[in-house]
Amino acid sequence: MKLFLRTVAVLLAIWAVAAGVIWFSRSASPTPEKLKAYVESHPLAGLGDAQRAQVLERTAAQLNSLNFEQRRELRESGAVRGFFESLTAAERARFLDLTLPEGFRQMMSALNKMNPEKRQKLVRRALDDIRKNAPQSAERVNEDDVKKIVAQGVSSFYEEANADVKLDFAPVLEELQKNLQSPR
Repeated sequence: MKLFLRTVAVLLAIWAVAAGVIWFSRSASPTPEKLKAYVESHPLAGLGDAQRAQVLERTAAQLNSLNFEQRRELRESGAVRGFFESLTAAERARFLDLTLPEGFRQMMSALNKMNPEKRQKLVRRALDDIRKNAPQSAERVNEDDVKKIVAQGVSSFYEEANADVKLDFAPVLEELQKNLQSPR
């Protein structure tokens, strides 16, 4: 009987430790809400260069820890748009260097896994968004940043997208190219 009680006690202790580790890892992992709260509680105005760089690096690390759907949710909410707009040109370039590769990798992975119907719906939505938001985006993002984003995206697209994704997204690339060639 003593052996049985000890075994149960050890198993309960192991499960308690495992539950604690799982709870801690979930509470420590970034979410769109946590990233938004971090950006709001760490405004860049009035900070020195080293402090600004630290906030930028931490924000980029948290953003890179989000999955594709969380990044999409964050982007659509506009929660970090003010943060990006408050960066200097050099800081924007650094932020893009830190976040674009992971963002495009996640996007290509999600597109490769998507069924054709859902992908076609996404293509239509992307085309509508490009056509509707091109003038507003041109006002918010400078031309060098747009070129960097598009170059990184196209590179990731050709390296990581499967043939079906490339075929489905050809109209999106054509629309992006048309917008880039038109005068801003």
